[in-house]
This record gives sequence, C-alpha cells and structure tokens, in this order.
Amino acid sequence: MVSLAGTVLALFAASLMVGNTFYGPGEVLRVFLGRPTAGAAFTVGELRLPRAALGLLAGACFGVAGATFQSLLRNPLASPDIIGISSGASAAAVVGIVVLSLDETAVSVLALGGALLTALVLHLLAGRGGFAGARLILVGIGLAAMLRSMVAYVLSQAAAWEMQSAMRWLAGSLNGATWLRVAPLAVASTVFLAALPAAGRTLGALRLGDDAAASLGVGVARSRLGLMLAAVVLLAFATAAAGPVAFVAFMAGPIAARLVGPGASLLPAAGLVGATLVLAADLAGQLAFAHRYPVGVVTGVLGAPYLVVLLIRSNRAGGSL
Repeated sequence: MVSLAGTVLALFAASLMVGNTFYGPGEVLRVFLGRPTAGAAFTVGELRLPRAALGLLAGACFGVAGATFQSLLRNPLASPDIIGISSGASAAAVVGIVVLSLDETAVSVLALGGALLTALVLHLLAGRGGFAGARLILVGIGLAAMLRSMVAYVLSQAAAWEMQSAMRWLAGSLNGATWLRVAPLAVASTVFLAALPAAGRTLGALRLGDDAAASLGVGVARSRLGLMLAAVVLLAFATAAAGPVAFVAFMAGPIAARLVGPGASLLPAAGLVGATLVLAADLAGQLAFAHRYPVGVVTGVLGAPYLVVLLIRSNRAGGSL
C-alpha cells in the first residue's frame, strides 16, 4: 500500500513538473507556497495542477467504484463501464452537447443525472436479482449496447463542430481541466472516500457470502444497496468531470487484488491503482507519442487486451457470467 501511495505521489509530482517546459521541484514548491515564480505560477498553478488533481481524484473514484461492483457481484466483468452506467452518462452528455447545446457545466450535471438514472433503470430491470447476480450483469451489457446505439444515432445527426465536441468528451480527457470541474468531484470524493475504512470492512464481509456476512452482524441487503449507491455516485461525479475514461474502473480492482493479496482491504488499493492508471496514461498521452492523445485513448488501448485475456482465462477455467 505504501508503494502504491508513493507511485501516485511521484506521478502527481511528474504531472506538475513535466511538459513543454520543465519546472524543477523547487519551482513547483514555490508555486504551492504562493511565491512569485515567472512562468511557473500560471503553467503549474492554473494549467497543470487542476489537470493533475482531476486525474488523481477521477482515477481514485473510478477505481473504488469498479472494485465495489466487482466485489459485490463477485465477477470481474461487473465493472460500471461494462454494465452500462458509464454509457448512461455518455448518452446524457451527448444529448446535452448535440441536441440541447448546453455549456460544459450543464453537460457535466446532465452526465451525472444520466449515470444515476441508468443505475436505477438497471436495478429495476434486474428484477428480483436487485444489485446482485449474473442477471444484473447481462441486463447491464444489453442496456449499454442500447445506450451506445443511441449515442451513435445522435452523433450521426450532429453538425461537424458539435460532433468534435462530443467526441472529445466521449474519449475521456483531462484537457481543459479547471477548478470549476475539479471542485464538485473533490467534494464527492471527500465525503465518500472518507468512509473507505468502514466500507472496506463491510465489503470484506460481503465477499465471504451473504450468510457469513449476516453471521458477522452485517445487514446484507442494506449494506449492499448502500455500497452500490456510493459507487454509482463516485462513478457519476468522476465521469461528469473527466468523461468516461475507458477501462480504469474495470482494471483497477483486479490489479489491486493481485498487489495487496487476500485478506487485505481492497478499496483503498483500488483507488490508488485507479489514480495511478489515469495519471500514468495522461503523461503517456502527452509525452510518449508523436501526437497528443486523451487519457481515455491510452487506457482504452491498455484495457481492451486485458478484457480479452480475462475472457480467455474465464473460458479455460470453465467460468461464465
């Protein structure tokens, strides 16, 4: 856990120092202390710091949300971006950009509502299974396909400039990050991530099975619903701020589980892994290629092969949804 935290801190510092102009640790520190520093005050304080903060918070929220879904549904495919919740935010945002011509703030609010509404619809369509079981996963995959078709139709009717704006949002990006975008996510993160220790203990009990959790004094139905709602809210705020950054929620939980081992608290590790993935992918998208790419493009390139490998392993093991 300490090494994960150190990695996140190193990537956050690198995000502040590295770019078209390199600023050393001393110059970055002077910006934090409010001392006048030519060039660095604007570049670091107004451009890089909000971007790095957005990447850190969004990655942590994606990681925690994904690990919560996967643990409660006991399936590594039960990630919010696989079962349609991210697609709901995307569909709402595209409608806001193309059909309603809303500004950035209004689009973020609409994306937040879209994710929450999709989670509610998913819960209702899953029927008796509620927030548990393979039925929810299958319903979610179908719902995600429907929402992606809706996005494709709306984009096919869009003007060129509207399509460009929508596609930038759909890719998942930290470009143009401002404190106005970071602030709502920071509030949600503070409120929900502060409850990680208690949530981690409850989730650990639920991972043992409903009967075992009940014997330990956990209110199974209430706890499962509360954890799921918290995960949906974290995912919704992160998606509204940064767009649907592909596969971070999907990859963070399994990677964290391998790093911390059985019996350890999964949620803090998943949050740190999510932050690591987003910050590292953003740096790679800016510096590692001839052209700059949004963070969601880089995570998508990493996540798609991971999904294929996971499906192959599941098939060989005789697993199924």
